[in-house]
Amino acid sequence: MTKADFIQAGVMGWPVGHSLSPRVHGFWLKELAINGDYIRLPVEPEHFVNTLRSLKDDGFAGCNVTVPHKEAALKNVDEVHPLAARIGAVNTIKVREDGSLYGFNTDGFGFLENLYAGANGFDPKSGPAVILGAGGAARAVVVSLLDAGTPEIRLLNRTRARAEDLAREFAGFGAGKIIVEDWGRRSDCLQDAALLTNTTTLGMQGQRPLEIALKALPQAAVVNDIVYAPLQTDLLARAKSQGHQVVDGLGMLLHQARPGFEAWFGQMPAVSEALRAYVLAEQP
Repeated sequence: MTKADFIQAGVMGWPVGHSLSPRVHGFWLKELAINGDYIRLPVEPEHFVNTLRSLKDDGFAGCNVTVPHKEAALKNVDEVHPLAARIGAVNTIKVREDGSLYGFNTDGFGFLENLYAGANGFDPKSGPAVILGAGGAARAVVVSLLDAGTPEIRLLNRTRARAEDLAREFAGFGAGKIIVEDWGRRSDCLQDAALLTNTTTLGMQGQRPLEIALKALPQAAVVNDIVYAPLQTDLLARAKSQGHQVVDGLGMLLHQARPGFEAWFGQMPAVSEALRAYVLAEQP
C-alpha cells in the first residue's frame, strides 16, 4: 500500500473535541475497508483561512467544517454549491485535483434522509411544517423543506425579528410559503400540521426545557428534534406517548455525513443500527 492510496479527511472547528464525526467516519472506513483516516482539526478562527488553504499541501481530500467556521468557509472556498449559498453556510469541503476548494452543505440532506428513514411514509408535501428556531440549522431545514415541496412553513423563534429576516430571505424559493408566528402561539399553530421540528437548544442537556402543548397536533403528524443529547428529549417523549411518530436528532448527524464521505473516500456509506449503537457508545 503506497502513501498515495491513503486518504485523509477531518473536521475543522473550535472547539472540536466534542465532535462525533471521527467516530462516524471511522466506523465507515473500517466497515468498507478503506485505507484512510478522519481526524479532529482544532483551528482557532484567526488561523482558519490559512489552514483551509493548506489542506491540499497537508494531504487532505477535504474536511467538514463546524462551529464557528461555517460562514467563513462559505466566503473562502473557490466554488460554492448553489444550495450552500442559499443556506448561507458550508459544512463540507472537497479538495479538487488542482487544489481548489469546493464547498457544499449536507445539513438539509441529512435532515430529510433522517425523516424518510425514521418516519414510515413521511412525505414533505403532505401538509404544513412547524419549525421552532431561526438559527443556522433552521435555515437548512427550511430550504430543504421548500425544495421538497412542503406547502407551508410556520416559523417561530423567541426573537421574532430573526424569523422574519429568514422568511424574507427565503421568500419565493419553491412553491411553499413561510408564515412567521409569535413564539407565544407555538402550541396553537400546530393545527393541521404534518411535521413539527425543534431546531432550538431548548430541551438539550443543560438547557431550559421546551414548553409546548401538543394537543392541537394531528395524530398523523411527525415530531422531530434535531437535538441528540439527550437522544429522547422531553418533546419526543411526550409526542411518543400521544401516539405520534417521532424522529430523534442523531440520524440527521449520521445522514449529513454520508455525502462528504462519498466525496472524499469514493463510496456512499449507509446508516445502520450498528453505526447508531457505535456512535451512542461514545455518548455520556
